Order: sequence, then C-alpha cells, then structure tokens
Amino acid sequence: MVRVTVWNEYRHERESDVVADLYPDGIHAVLAEILEEAGHEVRTATLDEGPDHGLTEEVLADTDVLTWWGHAAHDEVRDEVVDRVHERVLDGMGLLVLHSGHYSKIFKKLMGTSCSLKWREAAETERLWVVEPSHPIADGLGEYIELDEAEMYGERFDIPAPDTLVFNSWFAGGETFRSGCCYRRGNGKVFYFRPGHETYPVYYDDDVRQVLRNAVEWAAPGDGPTPDFGNADPIEDIDTSDDRTVH
Repeated sequence: MVRVTVWNEYRHERESDVVADLYPDGIHAVLAEILEEAGHEVRTATLDEGPDHGLTEEVLADTDVLTWWGHAAHDEVRDEVVDRVHERVLDGMGLLVLHSGHYSKIFKKLMGTSCSLKWREAAETERLWVVEPSHPIADGLGEYIELDEAEMYGERFDIPAPDTLVFNSWFAGGETFRSGCCYRRGNGKVFYFRPGHETYPVYYDDDVRQVLRNAVEWAAPGDGPTPDFGNADPIEDIDTSDDRTVH
C-alpha cells in the first residue's frame, strides 16, 4: 500500500459546466478513486485549501507519492509550498505530473527549463506508443493506447532528455510528443504523463487508469540505504593527520 496525495487545482470543475459534467466532484476525486481501487491509501488536496494549498509539512511527510494536476492558476501556488514539495522529492517522495502540470512551478523547478510546448484543442485522436515495453509503467498494456479525443501537445517539448521515455504520442494532426517521461531527482522519482485534458473523458479510459496505477507503484520510495553527506570518517584504517584544509 502506497500513501498517495492527489493534488488538483480544482478551478475548471467549478467554473465550466462542460468540465463539471465530466468531473462533478473534481478531477482529483476520479484520480483518487482509481488509486483507492488499487489498494492505496489516498488523500486529496486542492489549490484553495488554505494557505498551504492542502500541502502542509505534515501532509507531505505522510506522502509516498504526490500527483499534480494544474492548469489555469500555476502562478497562485506559493513558492514556499513549491520549495517544500521540491525538498520532499529530493528526499525520496515520488511525483506524478499530469497533463498541463508540465507548466507548474514544481515541474519547471525540477526540470530547470521552460517546459514549453505546442498545443491545439481539436478533439483529435491521440495514439500513445509504448516505446519501452519492459518498463513497469507499461505493465498490462498493449503496443499503444488510443484516445479518440485529446488535446494535442507537440514538440518541441522544452524538457531535459528523460532518463527513460515510456510513451511517445502521435496525433491525427501530424505532431508527435514525448508523453511518458521518467526522471530521478535526488532520491525521488518523477513521471510526467501527458493525457488528461479537462474537457475530454481521458481519466475514464481503462489504459490511462492502468498507467496511473503502475506509475504510483513505480514512483513510490524503496527501502534502500539513506545516503550520508558531508565530512566522513574513513571506513579503512588510514592516516588522517594531514591538516591541509581551508574548511
């Protein structure tokens, strides 16, 4: 069982009837349901949930994997909270960044780039090819995932080269896009997953739901040793009398 916090901006669902019809209790409620069905311990948090956006130090300390969906209000996320999440990722917390979360403060901070891309809303077909079929995030999938209606994201996607690229998308309009990108930052694992536009029923697709379940398990912290940093005593018996130092 993984302790998951599902974070959602939760603005579109309250401001658009189209989005509210698809996600009446918010995108976070559907994501939480997907992960609860997999047996994980899930809580939700939203942008307007207090000054910490629901991501207090206590909540993050009790989180193994954080999922992040945002779009219209990236700038409203407080820098102090972004720094807090960043530190937890470096300490080992997993992070799943979904769809338009590519432009969130936390993803840009972790990537160190603009994370910009091309886009188009035309309800076009997207085909996500599984280009790394042996990766745990691809477990249980076929050769590709096909979505009848999707928002197009196109290259160039201004991100560092992924440690592993699991999915590469093709769109009916002709563009391609790196849609499933794995990174390690410090002790933490980061996965960016492209599908999830708010006006299309993407999170009800069985394959997309399988990816999310797989990704949470992949991103969860392991039981490896905690690294030590700083000045270190020798393991072997050596002469430590040399005092040439400026520290």
